[in-house]
Amino acid sequence: MQITLNGKIINTPCKSAFELKGDGNLIILNGYQLSENSALKEGDTLCVIKKGVMPNRDELESMMAGRHTPQVHEKVKRAKVAVAGLGGLGSHIAIALGRLGVGELLLVDHDIVEPSNLNRQSYCISHLGSKKTDALKRQLEDINCFISIKTIDAYITEKNACDLFNGYNIVCEALDNPETKAMLVSALLSNFPDVKIVAASGMAGFGSSNDIKTELNFGRLYTCGDRASAASVGNGLMSPRVQICAGHQANMVLRLILGLNET
Repeated sequence: MQITLNGKIINTPCKSAFELKGDGNLIILNGYQLSENSALKEGDTLCVIKKGVMPNRDELESMMAGRHTPQVHEKVKRAKVAVAGLGGLGSHIAIALGRLGVGELLLVDHDIVEPSNLNRQSYCISHLGSKKTDALKRQLEDINCFISIKTIDAYITEKNACDLFNGYNIVCEALDNPETKAMLVSALLSNFPDVKIVAASGMAGFGSSNDIKTELNFGRLYTCGDRASAASVGNGLMSPRVQICAGHQANMVLRLILGLNET
């Protein structure tokens, strides 16, 4: 039968997955790591991972994608996504999309990494003083060297918003300033009829995780958060809720890539 093994199409007489496993290796069949043997069928996708051995580039990409549901990776690999703002939301959104294998990421921010960022953003002490665009790109390259990462170190303004994000039909809004958030959303929805925006509103403090939701507004604007918990004196931004909201945004991006427009 014909199957895909570590990214390559092969013909095999083997009838079960463990016949191809070898000693001490992990085996993933159609996105699921097997603990018991399973029958093979025509068209299956199999990854055999040798523990402690660095695979070549093609094998590594295949193994990273091996945990995805079949046919998902090809769509994700062709996708282009922009992230506006690389703070607590944007940095974690970008990391999640990088782990997914999104083919091209555009990262836009003007700021540098400073100590107070470390309580909720993806950066480390070694990144202090670096541009956020540079620090995040280095992290992503260490996670997934197969994707294209473009960076722009710039303030987002009404004058440059459309130029910055032209060509990207999925844009994650992850900005701090409410006026800038509103300006960006308005500019993109008004000028790009095909763009879908995944925004955020309300993730400060330590309220219930279950209050953070994803909602569709105006047909092309998806808003993640509890819509109420703004950062203020006595209600700071805490890592768990910020990352939960970022996870909502990244998951909505994945759904849009797969053509699933509902929340």
